[in-house]
Amino acid sequence: MTRLLVLGSTGQLGLALQRLTLPRGWEIQTLARADLDLADTGAVETALRAARPQVVINASGYTEVDKAERYPELAFALNSLAPAAMARAAYALSAPLVHVSTDYVFNGEKNAPYLETDAVDPINVYGRSKAEGEAAVLSSIALSAVVRTSWVFSADRANFLKTMLRLGETRRDVRVVADQRGRPTPANELARICVALAERLLDGDKNACGLFHCAGAGEATWADFAEAIFSEAERYGCAPVQVQRISTAEYPTPARRPANSRLDTTKIEALGLTPMPWRDSMRDYVKQLLR
Repeated sequence: MTRLLVLGSTGQLGLALQRLTLPRGWEIQTLARADLDLADTGAVETALRAARPQVVINASGYTEVDKAERYPELAFALNSLAPAAMARAAYALSAPLVHVSTDYVFNGEKNAPYLETDAVDPINVYGRSKAEGEAAVLSSIALSAVVRTSWVFSADRANFLKTMLRLGETRRDVRVVADQRGRPTPANELARICVALAERLLDGDKNACGLFHCAGAGEATWADFAEAIFSEAERYGCAPVQVQRISTAEYPTPARRPANSRLDTTKIEALGLTPMPWRDSMRDYVKQLLR
């Protein structure tokens, strides 16, 4: 039996991983924040060694982008120091590690989708902490893959899709930023591809090592994404909602956001791992939440 250990099991990706049909002969173990203080690197290494997994997926992290500006030490502890500890423990166990990172490692100034070879230049604390975390994993001697993703959504936890549906219950118009562009990523697709990479690493496939971009097929602005959600919601009896397209300047936040979050997925598609269009999963999630 192959033991897969998932850290961050109560987040969007962690829950999607637990619903996934795993490869034959695999079983899943989970460690949530309630089980393990990820800010304690010694405890992280001890917990992994005690679990003795054959493969590890790190779906954990500090993801509250605006709060990270107020609590940088916590963000760096969970997004940088903890992954480094996981990599050390994974190497000691000879267990491959798949670590999930973010589009926010880029400054968003490029006029085309970002490649894995593009230099990172984060513009907020969250992005800097995640950039350090992925660098720690990639520079370790553990057999590993780092998967950058963007705009993750699902039927679980707090995310953009659920926020729009909630707002649509009481509002007939919603102001949404229209000058930030990215590729929304369904959590179920991200989970599928993380497991596929983990399986290949476990089989010794060196092509599965390194840095990869994984994002749902198709581009959108946040306003485009909102319009698609509200349009789909109407099919289930929800009242129409008008999206008012605004600029980033009209919606100030404590942390700056990159204007361009598009990730090029050519490299991971070359492995035969092609993400589904985000609109397809969006429709499934809306149906799940509203039917």
